[in-house]
Amino acid sequence: MNRGKKIGLLALGAFALLLLQALAGFAILARAHGWSAREEPSAPEKWIARRARNAALPPEAKAQRNPVPNTPEVIADARAHWADHCASCHANDGSGDTAMGAHMYPPAPDMRRPVTQNLTDGELFFIIQNGVRLTGMPAWGGSDHDAEDSWKLVRFIRHLPALTPEERGQMEKLNPKGPEERKEEEEEEKFLKGEDTDAPPEHHHH
Repeated sequence: MNRGKKIGLLALGAFALLLLQALAGFAILARAHGWSAREEPSAPEKWIARRARNAALPPEAKAQRNPVPNTPEVIADARAHWADHCASCHANDGSGDTAMGAHMYPPAPDMRRPVTQNLTDGELFFIIQNGVRLTGMPAWGGSDHDAEDSWKLVRFIRHLPALTPEERGQMEKLNPKGPEERKEEEEEEKFLKGEDTDAPPEHHHH
């Protein structure tokens, strides 16, 4: 048997072992707590999820280099894109501390931490483009994200640990707004213009 076939069989065996470990872990969890997403993922689940994510990343992705330069203009573009498309799950600062991100199973990760920051640019790009199965992370490749947008987002992910309060303030203005927030802004605008409104605009704390 040649070396390539041996490596292929070893990789297949490792994946099969990982799959068995995952199935065993899920069976134990289901018996103990059912399939509720209200539970905090256990340590074995987190370990299995990380192993599964790493196993799903092809070797060639790790070596890919970011073709987009790390410039203020690129960071600004990616910051605006992140605020409009990504912050609802990942938060403006990458913490994942949002109503949607925190209630996923597993919850959206804090992308400022080493678990994410230690991935290569190519691995981050692959995840953005292809998503991660059995999580809330969708595949953005082939949609309104083109490859350049995804590479820019990789630059912004690297920038997250150094994000400033001023940048977060700029992003809040770009975050998608719900009906109540839009109505509140319209009332404020009318009030500032001196137009008649039933009452001064109410300020809600979010």
